[in-house]
Amino acid sequence: MKNGKRCAIVTGAARGIGRGISLALAEHGYTVAAVGTRPADAVEEYTAELRRLSPESFYIRGDISSHDDRLRIAEEAFAGLETVDVLVNNAGVAPNVRADMLAMSEESFDRVLGINLRGTFFLTQEIARRMAAQQNDAFRAVVFVTSISASVSSVNRGEYCISKAGLSMAATLYADRLAEFGIRVYEVRPGIIATDMTAGVREKYDRLIAGGLCPIPRIGQPEDVGRTVLALADGALGYTTGQIVGVDGGMTIQKL
Repeated sequence: MKNGKRCAIVTGAARGIGRGISLALAEHGYTVAAVGTRPADAVEEYTAELRRLSPESFYIRGDISSHDDRLRIAEEAFAGLETVDVLVNNAGVAPNVRADMLAMSEESFDRVLGINLRGTFFLTQEIARRMAAQQNDAFRAVVFVTSISASVSSVNRGEYCISKAGLSMAATLYADRLAEFGIRVYEVRPGIIATDMTAGVREKYDRLIAGGLCPIPRIGQPEDVGRTVLALADGALGYTTGQIVGVDGGMTIQKL
């Protein structure tokens, strides 16, 4: 805690789901180290809103796929927060081109897995080492934001599905490893959420939802994920670790 406030690191924080998460945490008393790849002057509107809610929160520019950036992100976050109660692994990218898996390039595969899986895994390793060493009696958690694509096939973006499936196992492994330090680990699986990533296929998704794709008949919003992560960060599921929490409007319910 810093000045009596809980502290969180959120990656991919400035837009989409990350924005929803980071602002939800800030609004409910967290000091947030918000991590993103864009320069500070490109996220001024976001950082102004973040600081309006939580004046001591701050932005760190960094690319989690870079070893050096991961180390710097950890250094700057702990320097600014002093201690870390919550890490939210939200940063992720989709393929630049949605290509059938028989035409997928190695470059696209390496880029998506390098950020979504490799980068997230090793940033968590760096942060978790420091969290484990903290003398801190507060409730602590790591949240991995994956996707229904961890278990639902999309053959025109296979690299994304593979990255999220791998990240799901990473969450399980970290839950197992960090339990001895009192750190809970959760996986949050959003469904179709209104973000930049889904904007290009929004018409398709709206049509599918209208046709009954989701029992809750609307597209999800970043705030839906934000509220879920907030509950986990606050310890609402304190006797739970390594579990998947779906935020998908019931889309993955199996039915006849």
